[in-house]
Amino acid sequence: MKVRLPQNNGPANMQGMIRQAQKMQEDMAAAQAELETREYEVSAGGGVVTVKINGKREILALNIEPDVVDPDDVETLSDIVMAAVNEAIRKVDTAQEEEMAKFSGQMGQFNLPGLF
Repeated sequence: MKVRLPQNNGPANMQGMIRQAQKMQEDMAAAQAELETREYEVSAGGGVVTVKINGKREILALNIEPDVVDPDDVETLSDIVMAAVNEAIRKVDTAQEEEMAKFSGQMGQFNLPGLF
């Protein structure tokens, strides 16, 4: 007994899906490259410490206001610097997550159960 499967344009449909997937992959790579070139600036401690970071999570600049430097209280300065750096990293992560989320909706259009 022969079983006939429904036609879905076979190879032509598959080629179209492959082209779409390749285009999406290219778009994602371009977006990631652009995100890595972005620069973000964050301050902490009421602006006494400022961190400039790029999308690769590399610190580009760290500015500390002289009046916050107290040799008898290095711990507070360390805490402020750490808070500024951590916030800068969070800012990069959030921007990248938001940008990549745009592509996750496109993945559903391929209708490949269990793959995504």
